[in-house]
Amino acid sequence: MNNIVARNGAIVYFIRKVYRKMPNTKQLFKKLLIWRYKYISERQFVYVLSVLVGFLAGLGTLVLKNFTYFFQNILEGKFVKDIHHLLYFIFPIIGLFIVFYIKNKFIKKEIGHGISTTLHAISKRSGIIERYKMYASLLTAPITVGFGGSAGLQGPAVSTGAALGSGVAQLFHMNTKTRMLLIGCATAGAMSSMFKAPVAAIIFAVEIFSLDLAFASLVPLLLASVSAVITSYFFLGKDVLLGFQLQDEFQITDLLFYVLLGIGTGIASVYFSKIYFAITNFFKRIKKPKHRLIFGGIIIGLLLFLIPPLYGEGYHLINSLLEGNAVEALKDIPYSLNFENTWTVIIFLLIITLFKAIAMTTTFAAGGVGGIFIPTLVMGSALGNVFAKVINQFGGNVSESNFTLIGMTGLMAGVLHAPLTAIFLIAEITGGYELFVPLMLVAAISYALTKYFVSNSIYTIELAKRGELITHDKDKNVMMMMKIDKLIEKNFVAIHPDMTLGEMLREGVAKSSRNLFPVLDDKQRFMGVVLLDDIRPLLFEQEMYDKLTIEVLMKSAPAVIFHNDTTEQVMQKFKESGAWNLPVVKDNKYLGFISKSKLLSVYRKKLIEVTV
Repeated sequence: MNNIVARNGAIVYFIRKVYRKMPNTKQLFKKLLIWRYKYISERQFVYVLSVLVGFLAGLGTLVLKNFTYFFQNILEGKFVKDIHHLLYFIFPIIGLFIVFYIKNKFIKKEIGHGISTTLHAISKRSGIIERYKMYASLLTAPITVGFGGSAGLQGPAVSTGAALGSGVAQLFHMNTKTRMLLIGCATAGAMSSMFKAPVAAIIFAVEIFSLDLAFASLVPLLLASVSAVITSYFFLGKDVLLGFQLQDEFQITDLLFYVLLGIGTGIASVYFSKIYFAITNFFKRIKKPKHRLIFGGIIIGLLLFLIPPLYGEGYHLINSLLEGNAVEALKDIPYSLNFENTWTVIIFLLIITLFKAIAMTTTFAAGGVGGIFIPTLVMGSALGNVFAKVINQFGGNVSESNFTLIGMTGLMAGVLHAPLTAIFLIAEITGGYELFVPLMLVAAISYALTKYFVSNSIYTIELAKRGELITHDKDKNVMMMMKIDKLIEKNFVAIHPDMTLGEMLREGVAKSSRNLFPVLDDKQRFMGVVLLDDIRPLLFEQEMYDKLTIEVLMKSAPAVIFHNDTTEQVMQKFKESGAWNLPVVKDNKYLGFISKSKLLSVYRKKLIEVTV
């Protein structure tokens, strides 16, 4: 016994001795960074990181999908098979309550919509995304969708991937431009892994996040996209979400029908967006989250009970329609109806088209986490199929599968304001490159029509209202990334309107290195300014020191900057006023001054930061 204790003691002593000699994690990482700076160029290292980010984004997407399928398989298993339709009402409510509990008890922070929050992080946070977003959507989105919430997983996949990309960039101390590029790489990786469409994934990242498609950014995007799709193939094999290969060729005689489909999908896209905004604004009036949850949960439960194809993401509906099997697509509908009758199918597909947007938005408004990407595909496939069936019922002979595909393109182009992504995604995942002409035609018509009535997509509407939307205009992007708070100078000596000229000279001019003095009242409200040049002629007239007050000497500022002004608005005020310094006010309280020289200096620095 004593020998065993002695032997164990010797082993423990040896382990402790070895462990003390081992460098800790921070030291190892520091050595890795030093080695990298010595032997790997910045460009080469960005390539390495893009592969890593693509792999992580692909892995995150796989986790999302598998968790969702796990919950779906449990809820659709043998023990609920016979009463499954009765539980369509209760499942989504249970899912929403679980998500609500996770968000409030564990995460304790707002998750937000994946692509919108990522765009905000790029425009206003220099690409820095909070760490909790690496796992927040992984926990909540599969429960929302797996329990029947009528939403998709693409938005959460992008949110997770973008957070991972930002985290990797921060870990290796990359600059702002590289951080944003890696977020774009993660977005491409999430898309590539989800649909196994690496080309469309790159276009999606460029189109949605307004990335600069130069050689320096194209190669990392390619590497990330390929890395993610290889990850998906490694874990899932050749299994794809939309398993359809093009069967019917494009017929030039169908061109007019495609024009009509483009108009139809454009109108449907406007409807989708307007419904989303209306329902979202309605739920914002309900102040308490629990009340929103209960009210929204009951609505979504009723919708899924009455229209079961709205349940979950909806890939089953899309694939069944592509295969020409509408009966299979509508098999979950419990009513005793003859779905061999084409008009019955048309009516129910139109119902799905109308209510998919309502079901999706209600899921979000009630507190669920998901994306809008897949619901647009579901809605577009149903609408495109309806178009083809109606044409064929009146004596036409068009391909229902082609119209189903191109209907998805039209809705995606219109709702997401991403026509190129819509064209290449559908062409790539289905091998439908022979349909490029109708794909381009319908996407262009749908996008143009939607853009006319809805200037910004669901992703960007709130950011656009706040002037925080990234575009392909580099000047505007740089100005948007600048923060007003960082421009304010506060080394101005404030004076009171009741002061005499003599008091100002003693307490203001003598203590200040500036030639400008803000005039503030007792409540720190800005009233005007006094310029040293304006009072210079009075400096040698001492008899005026006690006679003149600041209230008489001050004058109005040529313009006032409000704290919530955008940098673009600030630039415009300097241009219109011709001033060199302008005061900044928040809630009627004086904050300081912004000088034109500081503004231009920071602008130039930020421009170099994000473009070099």
